[in-house]
Amino acid sequence: QVQLVESGGGLVQAGGSLRLSCAASGRTFSSYAMAWFRQAPGKEREFVARITWSGSSTMYADSVKGRFTISRDNAKNTVYLQMNKLKPEDTAVYYCAGGSSYYGPYDYWGQGTQVTVSS
Repeated sequence: QVQLVESGGGLVQAGGSLRLSCAASGRTFSSYAMAWFRQAPGKEREFVARITWSGSSTMYADSVKGRFTISRDNAKNTVYLQMNKLKPEDTAVYYCAGGSSYYGPYDYWGQGTQVTVSS
């Protein structure tokens, strides 16, 4: 069983940066692929980024490519999402997820952290 806890969300002006963290409990974190999703008000949850268990491969949604970077530190059981050049349309609740399959479906989900970008 893995528990995921996100942190680092907040209010930021357009053009600013935030770094989200997702801390995982459990010894098997390093064997799981991890991902970030987001859900804006009135919209469906959407994929943002994913990373392999080793960190050797990543994938991004077109809407965040070149602005967001996903990374992980298996020694700290943590995955990160560095978000730069934020836009108002990035406003959403951000969730981290983990599982045995790189492309999902993901077995474990965090509770989410709010990111609000003001214009």
